[in-house]
Amino acid sequence: MKWSRARRTAVGFLGAAAFAFSLAACDSGQAPASADAPAEVGSGETEIVYLQKQGDQQYFVDQADGAKKKAAELGVKVTVVNLGTDSNKAISELDAAIARNVSGIIMVAPDQAIGPQVIDKAKAAGIPFLASDDGLVDADGDAAPFVGFNGTQMGDSVGTKAAELYNDAAWTAADTKILAVGKQDLSVCVQRIDGANAAFEKGAADAPEVITIGTDNSVTDALNKAGAVITANQSVKNWVVYGCNDESETGAVTALQNAGVAPANILGVGLGAYLTCKDWAASQDTGNKAALYISGVDVGSAAIEEMAAAIKNGADLPAETIADTHMVDASNFEAEGVVCT
Repeated sequence: MKWSRARRTAVGFLGAAAFAFSLAACDSGQAPASADAPAEVGSGETEIVYLQKQGDQQYFVDQADGAKKKAAELGVKVTVVNLGTDSNKAISELDAAIARNVSGIIMVAPDQAIGPQVIDKAKAAGIPFLASDDGLVDADGDAAPFVGFNGTQMGDSVGTKAAELYNDAAWTAADTKILAVGKQDLSVCVQRIDGANAAFEKGAADAPEVITIGTDNSVTDALNKAGAVITANQSVKNWVVYGCNDESETGAVTALQNAGVAPANILGVGLGAYLTCKDWAASQDTGNKAALYISGVDVGSAAIEEMAAAIKNGADLPAETIADTHMVDASNFEAEGVVCT
C-alpha cells in the first residue's frame, strides 16, 4: 500500500542491524525507560505506547498486529493498550506512559475533545505524540501529527460506488431510501458520510432521501437503531446503505434482512471490508454488495515506523501520513488480501 506525506516524501527503512531486538507485550506495565531522559532507539530501552480506542474491533486488532510486527523489525518496544471508549482511561494511561518516560506516544482517542489535554501533556513531558486514525488538535487549534486515512476521500469512494450500483439497478428515488449510519460526533465519520452523500448525489441519476442514523459505530447499535427506522418506513422497496465503518454498514444491512427485505433490494457498501466480506466468503446471497478496503495493519505499521524514525533522528513527525484505499467485492476480496472476521 502506498503512503503520502505532507512534510516528508519518503521514510527510509530503519535497518534491523541498527537496533537490538525487543518486542513488547500487548498490555501496559512495561519496564520504564531511564528516568533521566528518553531512551535512544537501539539502546534496548525504546518504548512506544499505542493507546487505542475500541481495541477489540477487528480493524484495531489488525492495527495492533501491524504495530507489533513493525516494532519487532525495528528492534523497538511497543505497548498496546485498549482504551475501549473510556476517555478517563485514555488520560490515565497517557499519564502512566509519561511517568515512565516512554520514547513516544501514539493515540486513537476515544473522544476527540481530549485532544488539547493529551497533546499538551505529551508536549510538556517532551515526548513525541502522534494521532492515529482520528485527528486531534491542541488548545490553539493546531493539529497533532497524524497517520490514518482521508475521511472525505474514503466517503467519496463509497458514495461513488453506491451510485454506480444504484444506476445499474435502475432504481428510482420514489421507491428508494438511503441509510447513512455512523457516529455523528466523530469528525472522521462526519467526513466519510458527508463525502459519501455528496458523491452519491453527484453520481446518481436521481438521488433518494438520505436518513442519517447516529450510532456508537458498533454492529449492535447500528442493527438496533436501523431496525427502528425500517419499522417506520415499511413502504420503502429499495435501500442503499453506507456508513462510517464496516460495523455501521453491516449492522444496518442485517437489520434490513431481518425485517424481510430481500438482498436484491439492498445495496450496501461497507467501509473496511473485514465484516462485509463474511457473507462473500460463505457464498451467501447478501445485501452487502461492495466495500472500501482499509488496512489496520498498514496504519499500525506506518505509525510505528514514523515514530521510530522521529525518535532516532530527533526530527519532527510528518504532519500527515495518509493511506490509500481501494474498492472490493465478492469477486476480488480474496485476491486483494482482505481477511474476514
